[in-house]
Amino acid sequence: MTVNVEVVTGNEAAALAVKMSRPDVIAAYPITPQSSLVEHLGQHVADGQLDATMSEVESEHSAMSILQGASLSGGRTFTATSSQGLALMYEPYFRTSTLRLPIVMAIVNREMISPQTVWGGPQDSLSLRDSGWIQIYVENNQEIFDTIIQAFRVAEDQDVLLPVNVCYDGFYLSHLTEPIEVPPASAVDGYLTPYKGEHIRLDPDDVMSVDPLTPGHMLMEYRRRHLEAQTRALDVIETADTEYQKITGRSWGGLTYGYRLEDARAVLVTLGSMTGAARVAVDRARAEGRAVGLLKIRSLRPFPKQRVREQLSGRDAFCVVDRNVSFGWDSGIVYREVLGAGIDGSIPSLNFIGGLGGEDITVSMFDYVVDELWAAANGGTTRDSCEWLCNPQRSGDR
Repeated sequence: MTVNVEVVTGNEAAALAVKMSRPDVIAAYPITPQSSLVEHLGQHVADGQLDATMSEVESEHSAMSILQGASLSGGRTFTATSSQGLALMYEPYFRTSTLRLPIVMAIVNREMISPQTVWGGPQDSLSLRDSGWIQIYVENNQEIFDTIIQAFRVAEDQDVLLPVNVCYDGFYLSHLTEPIEVPPASAVDGYLTPYKGEHIRLDPDDVMSVDPLTPGHMLMEYRRRHLEAQTRALDVIETADTEYQKITGRSWGGLTYGYRLEDARAVLVTLGSMTGAARVAVDRARAEGRAVGLLKIRSLRPFPKQRVREQLSGRDAFCVVDRNVSFGWDSGIVYREVLGAGIDGSIPSLNFIGGLGGEDITVSMFDYVVDELWAAANGGTTRDSCEWLCNPQRSGDR
């Protein structure tokens, strides 16, 4: 198979993936740092490279509302947003998942205001993790491209039929230029069969009542089936990655990605673009004879609790580095998710928070984290609170 190598930003990679996925309707409102993604999609449509209806809406609320109608009519649909745009979209965002509409949306992660900020951070999407969407977090531009294509496969699977977020860090990825491999359109066409919505639809010749006032006993049934679909999505995400590997040679691990885990006594747990720096720190530790490994969480919803439990069980310690906060827990969100997987409570665990407001989480910071993690693995205990990682050039302490 012949592939093209394109040197693109993360937003360009996302737009290329959407173009090759052949959606019928795109509706979006530009917001930093997502804006150039929408611009590139508009250009693909204007140049005749993408046969899709591009709707230029007045707000994110309208964007998702338009896509609900398009999805109900049987169309493949896409949108993207960030931060305050996601907040404005909340009402139809929640309705999209509970109506079981397989819409794909990129969230170009950005901090929520206030204090005023436009910089990267996954607090926006993580705050909506229990809204019924599938959420997959990626590390680099190639993974953005590949995962958006896979997201359509997952969302439209008859055992799932749920919307999917592909989440990637604003600026660190959205505006970062990297080479990616782009497979031929024929290969993607073979991977993604055309979508035909049948489970819920708007059809004047076959009338269906959509979203009527629902009594409690029926709502209970809807929620039960929704949860069951998310559970089934665990296997579908794995299969989508395996099948994609057959046409591209690339696998991202499905639900999680492990690095040097086989004999690791201590494990770093990450989410998103920080994983690259963490991997360097793991290699440095290995060069010093310390058996440290890395576990990258990809699927935050549904959370792969069994996989995480298996990959962390039997270790001497683990540490989660978060680029977000869980208000009221004095910790990061991913740390709480990992603990919720049922890890043996006797295993020492650490939590660090850093990189908020677009600050970098450097390799030297990860070196420090590894030092603390290795100490915990050799007789340390679980801490009651997190530790904050700060740039020493801007702060008097870590």
